[in-house]
Amino acid sequence: MTAQAPDIGGMIFRHTADSHVVEGPFGWEWHLPTGWSLFGIDVSPTRHVVFMILAACLVLLTVWVGGYQIRRRHARGKGPSGFGAAVEAVVLFIRNDVAIANIGHGGEKFAPYILTLFFFILYCNVLGLLPWGATPTGNLAVTGALALTAFVTIEVSGFIALGPKGYLKTIVFVPEGMTGVGAVLMALIMTPIEIIGKIVKPFALTLRLFANMTAGHFVILALLGLVFIFGSWPVAAGSVAFVVFMMLLELLVAFLQAYIFALLTSVFIGMMQHAH
Repeated sequence: MTAQAPDIGGMIFRHTADSHVVEGPFGWEWHLPTGWSLFGIDVSPTRHVVFMILAACLVLLTVWVGGYQIRRRHARGKGPSGFGAAVEAVVLFIRNDVAIANIGHGGEKFAPYILTLFFFILYCNVLGLLPWGATPTGNLAVTGALALTAFVTIEVSGFIALGPKGYLKTIVFVPEGMTGVGAVLMALIMTPIEIIGKIVKPFALTLRLFANMTAGHFVILALLGLVFIFGSWPVAAGSVAFVVFMMLLELLVAFLQAYIFALLTSVFIGMMQHAH
């Protein structure tokens, strides 16, 4: 009898897809409750939900511990060091060079939101690189929800900053000084384009984060699958070497994608705040 070929494709999709089972070492499995329903919608927890909760707890713990260490050092008349200094450096960079620099005047009001986005996405990305971990940002529903919060923040803050009349001009666009039939034609042409532009922004945020976090895991799992397909030491050694390289690259991508999401959200908020 010939040995059955391993189902590498099935393995890849099982590890990247969401499920109601959280896996652990030595074959341990946590079967999450199912059958929860709200208004006919299945709201049963999944492993991506579990890791999102873990990511949120890690964000809270990071900020709390970092802030505690900084306050303790300041109380002693010393500058921050160690973990507190690292957290402070990241917070100041995202606040000053991402949020305020791209939003402009009033950008400090949005800094807490941008910082929360950055840390939460970062932890969601990194958790998927751990053994038995999962990447919530490899789920379209998660990246879509994050993009939806950005869309609401962009549009609502823009409406407040510009007022009803100013906000309407971001939808019905007519160049200054144009009147009559030309203005009507320009409004008819540009209004659909402006509406599409508003929708494309969160759509682009959704797909960019999802695609980048999913593609890396597909490549890593496919390289590992070569070991089981060929079963030879040279192939195994080469595959492991490439996997280590890809894991390091994915760690860089995890930081980069969190930064890009926060940066683009800041840019979009700034564009709307200063649309006049």
